[in-house]
Amino acid sequence: MIFVPLGCLVAILLFLSIPLILGLFFLNLVSFSFGELGLSPSAAIAVIVLMLIGSLVNIPLTRRRVVYERPSGIRGLFSGPQTGYSGVAINLGGAIIPICLCAHLATIVPSLWEIGIATAIMAVVAKAIARPVPGRGIVLPMFVPPILSALLAILLAREFAAPCAYIAGTMGVLIGADLLNLHKIRRFEGMVSIGGAGLFDGIFLVGIVAVFLTALV
Repeated sequence: MIFVPLGCLVAILLFLSIPLILGLFFLNLVSFSFGELGLSPSAAIAVIVLMLIGSLVNIPLTRRRVVYERPSGIRGLFSGPQTGYSGVAINLGGAIIPICLCAHLATIVPSLWEIGIATAIMAVVAKAIARPVPGRGIVLPMFVPPILSALLAILLAREFAAPCAYIAGTMGVLIGADLLNLHKIRRFEGMVSIGGAGLFDGIFLVGIVAVFLTALV
């Protein structure tokens, strides 16, 4: 018979529980952040689930059929013409749902000009640091947008910093990183998605982390 030392068994169980602990911490962080935006726990969970499921759904805005040739890999020979689709889509979880939440928050804040200024600055910075990468979409440093949008919200709209941070972070990244680079990513092969692929994680985390940071100040 093989006996496993108790210490090793405990270490194995702790190691296996790390993903669960991180998952619970993330859910608590998200629920807390959405709570700062005025959403109830049930509404926060519903929004999270809708965004995660919606990240798998891309709604085509434009689509055209294209014919192209690809090298076969054998001495540069071509395998013949192939057909595919090229165009622009919008992601349900990474663009439509966050935009709807931003529109709701915009109706409950006392003033919009602070949010407009913060969003404009965020869009300029997102445009400057975003990089279109073939096969991945738009890539940008993960922690710059949430920290900047939180600072802008605290400086410009301390009385309603949480909704300002979420709107500026989310809309600033969507406008600056995605829409202002749309002419570049449209050159990529296949369909490109606004708020999808590489940007979904960024948009999802920007709003959550930004709101959390405003609550710490």
